[in-house]
Amino acid sequence: MLAICSPDGMEEPLDHITDYFWITSVGIFIKKTMSQSKIVVEAAERNKEPILKVLEDVIPEKFGAGSPSLSALEISSGSGQHVVYFAEKFKNIMWQPSDIDEKYIESIKGFIADENLENVKSPLVIDITKPISEWPVAFTENCLDLIININMVHITPWSCTEGLFVTAGKLLKPNGIMITYGPYAIHGEITPESNVSFNASLKKENEAWGLRDVDDLEKEAKKNGMTFDAMFNMPANNKILVWLKSEEKELA
Repeated sequence: MLAICSPDGMEEPLDHITDYFWITSVGIFIKKTMSQSKIVVEAAERNKEPILKVLEDVIPEKFGAGSPSLSALEISSGSGQHVVYFAEKFKNIMWQPSDIDEKYIESIKGFIADENLENVKSPLVIDITKPISEWPVAFTENCLDLIININMVHITPWSCTEGLFVTAGKLLKPNGIMITYGPYAIHGEITPESNVSFNASLKKENEAWGLRDVDDLEKEAKKNGMTFDAMFNMPANNKILVWLKSEEKELA
C-alpha cells in the first residue's frame, strides 16, 4: 500500500495518490476528503484551537461578555476549517468567509454544509487588492465588528496587505478589530532561525513574498485609521496581532 509522510512525521496510507497535496514552498500539507470538495489543511487543524483560545479572550474583552450579535468577515479563508470551527464556538457572530481561489470556495461550502451552521454565510470570491466597490456583494461603511486574516500576509504580494488594511479601515465599525495570524519580523529582526529559513524559502519561491515587519504593518494601520493594539505569542513561532479601528473612514 502506498503511504505518504505528513508534516508531523506520521505515515498515512494512500488509496489514491492524487488525494494528497504537498505545497513545499509554503509548508502546507493538504488532504482531500471523501466529499471531494472539502480540503483539510493539516496546519489549520493544528492552529485552529490555539487561535480560538485567543479569540475567546479578545472578543469578550473588546465587545463585552455575552455581547449581542456581531458581524465578522474572514479574508482569505482557505479551506474553511477555521471559520466553521470559530462559528461553532461563537454563535452570536455572523461569519462571512471569502477566498480568491475557487477550489477553496468549494471547500468552504462543503464544510458549511457538513456542519449545518446557520451563522456562516455562503463564501464570497474576494480579491483583496480590488476596491470594495468591485466585490461581488455590497458592503457599507462601518458595517463589521471583526475581520480575521490567517496565514495570508507572508505568502502574498505586499499589495494584498495594503488592501487588507484599506478594507479594515473602511468596513470596521469604530472600535472594531482586525485579527491577523502568522509569522512576522519584529523591528527589523526575524527570529528564531527556523523563521529566517522559512522567509528565505518564501522569497526564493516568489520575491514578492516574505515575513512582514510589524513596524511596516503598523504604518499601514495608521494610514487607515487603525492602531496596533496587542500581540500574542503562538505555537510554531507564529503570532496573533490585534488591530483596533480608532476613527471613522469614508468609503471610497
